[in-house]
Amino acid sequence: MAQEYKQNKQQETKCLIEFADQYNLWITHINLENYVSQGAEQKVYLKDGATVLKLNDAIYYASWIDYLHNLLLNNLFFPDTAYQLLGFFKEQEILYAVVEQPFVKATGITDLSLVKSFLENNGFRNTKNHDYYNEELHLILEDLHDENVLTQNSMLYFIDTVFYMVSAKSAKHLNKPL
Repeated sequence: MAQEYKQNKQQETKCLIEFADQYNLWITHINLENYVSQGAEQKVYLKDGATVLKLNDAIYYASWIDYLHNLLLNNLFFPDTAYQLLGFFKEQEILYAVVEQPFVKATGITDLSLVKSFLENNGFRNTKNHDYYNEELHLILEDLHDENVLTQNSMLYFIDTVFYMVSAKSAKHLNKPL
């Protein structure tokens, strides 16, 4: 089954490259000197004082469509840190989606118990570590540690969300209490 997903993602990548070619969606003006940081899935560059550019290769997702769903879900749940898909960037045969997001400068340390409380009040249950599940919506929300949820002026900002949509059947194991 993993092989099938890999083949589908490879096909999706090919289609996205063709789409970017056809509609001139290649981003070529990223100032690599403005590099801020990177995680396993993305590289972050300061664009200006108000926004950052993120290059994401969708490595955490079985498909590009799953990654694009993640962007939409982030924008729905966390409009203060909404992503804008600008286009695509290719480096060493790796395709990256290029998104722009508001820049959030932390003014305090994030209290993860406040993150947990906020999410629980909004229908998400903590399943393990920094991962959550919304049984009604069949959404998994992962990786919400203090580098992905920042505190600015006592407000929480979710800057690096990892959403997955799952079927009720495949999420059965997530319904068990901690």
